[in-house]
Amino acid sequence: MSVIQQHTSASLSDAWRTINIDALDPDSSQNFDTSTLHPPLPEVSEAEVRQLNAQVRQLLRGGDAEGALRGCLESPVYNGSDSAKDAHMQTVVEVLQSIKASEMTPMLQRIYGSEGGSELLDVLTKYLYKGMSGGSTSSGNARTPTRNLTPQATGFSQIGSRPGVANESTGAAMSVLLSWHEKVVDVAGLGSIERCMTDWRKV
Repeated sequence: MSVIQQHTSASLSDAWRTINIDALDPDSSQNFDTSTLHPPLPEVSEAEVRQLNAQVRQLLRGGDAEGALRGCLESPVYNGSDSAKDAHMQTVVEVLQSIKASEMTPMLQRIYGSEGGSELLDVLTKYLYKGMSGGSTSSGNARTPTRNLTPQATGFSQIGSRPGVANESTGAAMSVLLSWHEKVVDVAGLGSIERCMTDWRKV
C-alpha cells in the first residue's frame, strides 16, 4: 500500500486552514486588550454639560463670542451619554451661528496661534463634521441643531432651521457649518481634517 493510500480522508482535509494563527502569536492583538492602548477618558455627565453650556451662553450674552467658542472646544464631550453629546453639539452650533462671517478668520487665527490652538481647531472640525452628517447620536426626542434632515436633489442633506427662529431657510445652518469648515481649513490646513478622521476620540 502506498503512503498516500495510508492517509485517511480526515488527515487529508484542509482543517488546518481554520487554525487561528494570530492566537498563537504572542505579539498579536488577540493576546491583550487593545483598549489599554487608549488613555481613559473622564466621563462627563449631563449635569456637567448643562452647567458648561450655561457658562458658554452667559459668555455669549456678554458679547464674548471667542470666549464662548473656546469654552466649547476646550471641554469636548468624548465620554458621555448620547443626550449629553447632543446637548453640547447644540451649544457649539449656537455659538457658531452667533459669530459674524467677518469675524471668523481673525478669531480662528487667534485661537490657532494660542497654546493648544491646533487641537482646539481639530475639535471644532469634529463638531463641524458631526453637524454636517446629521449631528444627533440619540434616538430620543431631544432637540438637536441638525434634526429634520431633508434629502436634496443634489445628493446633500440640508439641516433644519435654528431653534426658535421662524421661517428660516432650511439650509441656513448647514451653510454656517460649511463656512466655518472653509475657514478652519484656511487657517489650520488639511491636517485638521486628517487628524479628525484618524482620532479615536469621537464627539
